[in-house]
Amino acid sequence: MTQYILSIDQGTTSSRAILFTLDGNIHATSQQEFPQHFPASGWVEHDPEDIWRTVRETCDDVMAKGCGDNDEVVAVGITNQRETTVLWDRATGEAIYPAIVWQDRRTADWCESLKKQSLEPSVNNKTGLLIDPYFSATKIRWVLDNVPGAQQRADRGELAFGTIDSFLLWRLTGGREHRTDATNASRTLLFNIYDQKWDPELLDLFGIPASLLPQVMDSAADFGQIVDNGRLNGTSVMGMAGDQQAALFGQTCFETGMAKSTYGTGCFLMLNTGDKALTSEHRLLTTVAYRLNGKPAYALEGSIFIAGAAIQWLRDGLQLIRDACETEPLAEGTPVDHGVYLVPAFTGLGAPYWDPNARGAIFGLTRDTGIKEIVTAGLQSVCYQTKDLQKAMEKDGIRPITLRVDGGMVANNWVLQFLADILGARVDRPALVETTALGAAYLAGLQAGVYKSLEDLSSMWRCDRSFEATMTKAQRDKLYDGWLKAIRKL
Repeated sequence: MTQYILSIDQGTTSSRAILFTLDGNIHATSQQEFPQHFPASGWVEHDPEDIWRTVRETCDDVMAKGCGDNDEVVAVGITNQRETTVLWDRATGEAIYPAIVWQDRRTADWCESLKKQSLEPSVNNKTGLLIDPYFSATKIRWVLDNVPGAQQRADRGELAFGTIDSFLLWRLTGGREHRTDATNASRTLLFNIYDQKWDPELLDLFGIPASLLPQVMDSAADFGQIVDNGRLNGTSVMGMAGDQQAALFGQTCFETGMAKSTYGTGCFLMLNTGDKALTSEHRLLTTVAYRLNGKPAYALEGSIFIAGAAIQWLRDGLQLIRDACETEPLAEGTPVDHGVYLVPAFTGLGAPYWDPNARGAIFGLTRDTGIKEIVTAGLQSVCYQTKDLQKAMEKDGIRPITLRVDGGMVANNWVLQFLADILGARVDRPALVETTALGAAYLAGLQAGVYKSLEDLSSMWRCDRSFEATMTKAQRDKLYDGWLKAIRKL
């Protein structure tokens, strides 16, 4: 009998199921994209039933093609797009409103009013976060205010709130388990990351009934048993983490000072700070990296809203390319100092700017500008935004000089070389770049007893290729100065 761990990787634009062998290699995978909905400027929604359908179908598919009759899935891990908010009826399991996605900016005005009341410092002191539409609390409040009868139903205990991990766990367990893990809880603006509890004062500030909230567990825990899901029936969910924390775990960044950057829909640079929750003076976030055996490890994080989504926009919105793989040869044939800057602030700017009202722009267009310059500028924008985060961490006294990278964009060698050049740092790409799903598998495997320690997991990490900076400091500074000028023009 061959044993596997199944990871459910529920992302912003697609759902995936991956069967991992116990030595951390991919045995089989299945992926489905699902529709994005933009009902108003700055609004982003998903249909929760699309999410559930694609998760079920990818799980069924990967089990059918990758798991024989005598094989066994020893545990299931879940990793998810964070902050995305769903409220559902406890009796039926049906969502009362579409999922409001982490990118959504509809609550920007209310967030601004809270900041004008000087509430942000006290919120930050409890959560490590800033008051921003990005996080779940104001999304919950919006649903309670705008769906008829929602507040009354919530007050009667008829509704449940969850980030996507909680929603999937509820569905997978037939409504028996309403749980989340500490990493996802830490992204809601409602969880005290120091006390490791839902905070009554924050619940009161946002007007959210405690009855809505899931139970908070360790990231490796017995979350519940799967029912009514084909061959996964009777299998337990044993690992859970938000996507960026799962990627940190999959990259085995377990030591203080280790950092990873994930390039998916957005870009997220996370640096492990160990058992100390460091407070940033430059608008980075303090968050829970993972929690094991009741003990949290913390991280400093910079969040960029648009990374791979900019390339998706070049493909689907402008139709400049047919496939993302076309971007690398286009960039290779373009000088890095072509003069065009694309600022992909389609849903505002994240760290370190935190400007929910910013919108995207392209600067430096001339008659000579063509498709290759615009596409290259799109790739470079991801690297410039990472430089913004590196600079903020540097000002906070911590400068990651080696970066482990993952996500769909890191298959592009040109991007990683430019990233190393603009950062002036070494960039390491792992042999297995699906580290988000791998992190969820590692957490589930720890709980199942497949892996004995973090040291065991660290020994499994392998480097595919390292990229060293070759650009001069003068050229690096000139290019980055052009980016900062473009940001100031927004």
